[in-house]
Amino acid sequence: MKAFAAVAVPFLLVLMGCSPPRPDYPVIGAKNFTEQVVLGELLAQEIEAKAHLKVERRFYLAGSYICQQALEAGRIDGYVEYTGTALTAILKQPVAKDPQAVLDTVTRLYAQRYHVEVGPPLGFENTFAMVIRGDDAQRPGITTLSEAAKYTPQWKLGVGYEFEQRPDGLPGLSRAYGFTFDGPPRTMDLGLLYRALNAHQVDMIAGNSTDGPIAAFGLRILQDDRHYFPPYQAVPLIRQEALQRWPQIQIALDALKGKITAEEMQAMNEEVDGEHRDPAAVVEAFRKRKGL
Repeated sequence: MKAFAAVAVPFLLVLMGCSPPRPDYPVIGAKNFTEQVVLGELLAQEIEAKAHLKVERRFYLAGSYICQQALEAGRIDGYVEYTGTALTAILKQPVAKDPQAVLDTVTRLYAQRYHVEVGPPLGFENTFAMVIRGDDAQRPGITTLSEAAKYTPQWKLGVGYEFEQRPDGLPGLSRAYGFTFDGPPRTMDLGLLYRALNAHQVDMIAGNSTDGPIAAFGLRILQDDRHYFPPYQAVPLIRQEALQRWPQIQIALDALKGKITAEEMQAMNEEVDGEHRDPAAVVEAFRKRKGL
C-alpha cells in the first residue's frame, strides 16, 4: 500500500501539471432552454462589446444544478440565474416572497459560499407559470390556481425535470392548492411541454411566464392567487475570480441593468421558438434597439 502511494502521488502531480491552462477569455454558460440561450448570448455579446474580450459560449448545460457545478468548478465564469431558483434550489433557503429580501439573501450567500457576485437585475421576472389551453380556461371560467383545483383530478400534468423535485416546485404547489392529477406527471424537456399541451397529451403544464408560445397559441396562465412561488428576478452570476481577472466585465453588467421587460423577453423567446430565428441575431437586434 505504501509503495502504491509513493508511486501514485508523483503520478497525480504529473497529471495536474499536464492539465490544460485556463483560457485567457471568459466563458459564459446557459441552461438548456430558449430564454437561457438568449440571455447567455446577450451577456456574451455585451461583454465582447463593452469589455473588448473574446467570449466562449457553453450553452445547453441542462438545468440549474449543472450550471452551478460548472460555475463552482470554473468551467464557466458566469450565467444568468433567477433569484427564486437560486434561493431555494441552489442555496436551500426557505421560500421568501419579498423580491429585495430574496435578492439580498442570494447576493450575500453566493459571495460567502461560492465567491460569486450577483450582478444587477436585468429588469424582468420569469416565474413558474401553470398554463392551460385557452379554450379550457374559457369553458369553466378558470382564472386562478385555486379555481383549477376542482378540475385537476381529471387533468394530466406535464412538467420539466427539475420542477417535479424542486423545493419551490410541484410537491409544495400541490400542498398549497390541494392538487391531485390524473396519474403521475409526464416529465419532459421544457421545449416539448407546449407541443404536448397543444396536442392534448397533457392538460396543464409548468411553464415559464415569459415563454413565447403562451401568447402565440392563446394559452392561459393561471394566477398564483395564494402567492406560492417566490420572486424570480433574472440576474447575472459571475465568479469573483473572473471579475478580478477582467474587471471590465462589470461595465457590461452595469449596462444591462434593468434593460429587459417581461414583454421584451417573451418577444425574443418567440422570435427564436416561433419564427426560428438565430438567437445571436435576435440579441444583436435587441441590443441595437436599446442602444447597447
